[in-house]
Amino acid sequence: MAPSSSLLLPLFLFLFLRSCQLSTSALPSLTKGASLSVENPDDVLVSPSGAFSAGFFPVGDNAYSFAVWFSDPPCSGAACTPVWMANRQFPVNGRRSSVSLLHSGNLVLTDAGDVAAGVWSSETSSPSAAELHLNDTGNLVLADDRGGVLWQSFDSPTDTLLPQQPLTRDTFLISARSRSNYSTGFYKLYFDNDNVLRLLFDGPSISSVYWPYPWAPSAQLGRFLYNSSRIAVLDPLGRFQSSDNYSFSTSDYGVAAVQRRVTLDFDGNLRVYSREPGPTGWAVTWEAISGIPCFIHGVCGNNSLCSYDPAKGRSCSCVPGYVPKVPGDWSAGCVPDFKFSDGCVADEMGFVKLLYIDFYGYDYNSIENTTLENCRRTCLRLCNCRGFQYTGQTSGTFNCYPKIELLNGHNLPSFTGEFFIKVPKNKTFTEDQLVKRTHYSCSPAPEVVLDRTYAKKGKNGALSFMLWFACVTGGIEIVVVFLVWFFLIRNQQDVASAHQSYLLAATGFKRFTYDELKKATRNFSKEIGRGAGGIVYKALLPDDRVAAVKVLSNATTGEADFLAEASTIGRVNHMNLIEMWGYCAEGKHRLLVYEFMEHGSLAQNLSSPELHWKRRFDIAVGTAKGLAYLHEECLEWVLHCDVKPQNILLDSDYQPKVADFGLSKLMDRGKVTNSDFSRIRGTRGYMAPEWVSNLPITSKVDVYSYGIVMLEMATGISPTASVHSLESGGDAKQIRPVPWARDKMKEPGRTGSRVEEMVDPALRGDYDPKKMEMLIKVALKCVEEDKDARPTMSQVVEMLLRHENDG
Repeated sequence: MAPSSSLLLPLFLFLFLRSCQLSTSALPSLTKGASLSVENPDDVLVSPSGAFSAGFFPVGDNAYSFAVWFSDPPCSGAACTPVWMANRQFPVNGRRSSVSLLHSGNLVLTDAGDVAAGVWSSETSSPSAAELHLNDTGNLVLADDRGGVLWQSFDSPTDTLLPQQPLTRDTFLISARSRSNYSTGFYKLYFDNDNVLRLLFDGPSISSVYWPYPWAPSAQLGRFLYNSSRIAVLDPLGRFQSSDNYSFSTSDYGVAAVQRRVTLDFDGNLRVYSREPGPTGWAVTWEAISGIPCFIHGVCGNNSLCSYDPAKGRSCSCVPGYVPKVPGDWSAGCVPDFKFSDGCVADEMGFVKLLYIDFYGYDYNSIENTTLENCRRTCLRLCNCRGFQYTGQTSGTFNCYPKIELLNGHNLPSFTGEFFIKVPKNKTFTEDQLVKRTHYSCSPAPEVVLDRTYAKKGKNGALSFMLWFACVTGGIEIVVVFLVWFFLIRNQQDVASAHQSYLLAATGFKRFTYDELKKATRNFSKEIGRGAGGIVYKALLPDDRVAAVKVLSNATTGEADFLAEASTIGRVNHMNLIEMWGYCAEGKHRLLVYEFMEHGSLAQNLSSPELHWKRRFDIAVGTAKGLAYLHEECLEWVLHCDVKPQNILLDSDYQPKVADFGLSKLMDRGKVTNSDFSRIRGTRGYMAPEWVSNLPITSKVDVYSYGIVMLEMATGISPTASVHSLESGGDAKQIRPVPWARDKMKEPGRTGSRVEEMVDPALRGDYDPKKMEMLIKVALKCVEEDKDARPTMSQVVEMLLRHENDG
């Protein structure tokens, strides 16, 4: 049957308007109501001089990102050099996707023409006229009719800084995943809480700073901690300056009319690239780490070694007794070819001596001025000790560093220390398997490519109409099948719906769909935190509540088990515990929805002048109350297992709320009992000794972690960073928070002066000496080696409140 004219007219009108839209020519700016289409190569914005272009940039097979790139000298497609991307994590389809400046003043990127499936937006509004234009600096600017900036790309860099583009306390660079995959990688350039510009490896399971070199004090490296501006910028002539007193000049400094960019590359190195006018390529004119690229963390996975040959570059190999976890992919690291549970039987274990290598970080502890035999016995006693470093000092003594993880390993011919790896006594190794001052000939890791593709759609109008007609016919059949299905399972749905309604009415705890949370987080675009458990995004729920959505990365429970545990945690109600509003368990997705905390985490505020003494003491009391509730008042026995400043959040009044409690239950249901945990939990520096000593795990592990956090809040000394203090004589001495605090409290002399030497300088002397002394004493009781000597969290609350009332 032929279609009627009433159906064909709208179809012809749509095709005509669509063809008009695709024929749009390139414009110097984008005004309200206008769009750029991914299907029209001429739909680009060009800066006045033609140096930069903005539009759709190919990042994979039929996958595009809205980006800014260098367009002088002329280039096309992937041959161009991008400097900014709006949607690097979620490329859009190569058909019917567009970026539009809406009449509301919001710049919106949509996927396949569906406005409801907005991938990214500027989140702006303007009642008057608005215009998007591209400057000759490479800055994409959305301005109102008076020239005021509503949004600009310089405020949200990806992996590149351009000359005159500042890096601030609120911005950072994140590397690409690989040379051909522009999505988010593992390396980050940012200003730390100590106001120092740093490079961080932020891997799937661990994170660590590697530049400036973490073993050297910032002051010795010329970095200035005491500033509040946190800003760094590269000028057009090649001079880079940072507010922490770090600066450098490129090798071509002073040469004008040269294109420059600062890029955090996928290999973890920060480089400045320069290009002269004409058909020349980019040249490296400065790099943060040169000559020793194996010092970049995360180059090779755990239990492996990085080696460097100037002629061949970097390569990886497993330590003796270990084999690649994923052949050809060194980022996955190596695993033992024996059962490491045998490590608990000391008589069956031995050591293999490895020369000229070093593993940075993850020391169980350090034993100063000790013998090799004592170091060997210490590692044998620890089931989780993978090996130990034995290094001589300039004073003629030797220090021992037992390792609970073998990470950031590198082969360094100039290194004089010795490393002993723990293996079964019955394993033997050939001479070639042991580490020498040689370069490993290992095949490089395979290139990680973008795995996001989209089905291409044709433009044949007749074919489209036939498909539409077939869909209508098939739709009738689907309706019949749906009705049968509906009546068969309606009763089951009613039961489930009643359960969900009861749960929502009783606790406010709601089950969200994945699509709902995807829309609420704007396609998971605004990351506000991350950790071993997953990544947290800011979200706006349909009822206009601001929420935090955590995407769990290691949850393996089924939907029923996940609901059972999540609902239990959702019913926990205490003013000092983060409130959970709902969850999502759909397919492989496991997400939790929390209330949003305006001031972020305690870790983000420790150096802030807003965190004055009264607020710090209130945080100590409130955190203790929350943990006491978890340990003693909950319907189920709950351990936190990872108490640290990052998991203590602050609301609008700086009142603390403990977050991430119960994650161990959600991620390992059935494996957690009161005294038996399947694996080590927590964060290095905050972990109780029981985790590595094969002792029963009780609520006292949280007490220990709480004590470390309180010491850090009182003294400003972090257990995870290399902290130095100038003692008499001007010598720098490394500080370990617990023994340092104990020694200070035992020193003879006036109490006031003793406490004064311990207090965080950020308080600037504004604190209550008696309360501060009590807080430190309570913290030291919490970090006793013997768990039975530690108080319970309810006893901690009682001690703090009694002293507060007495004061």
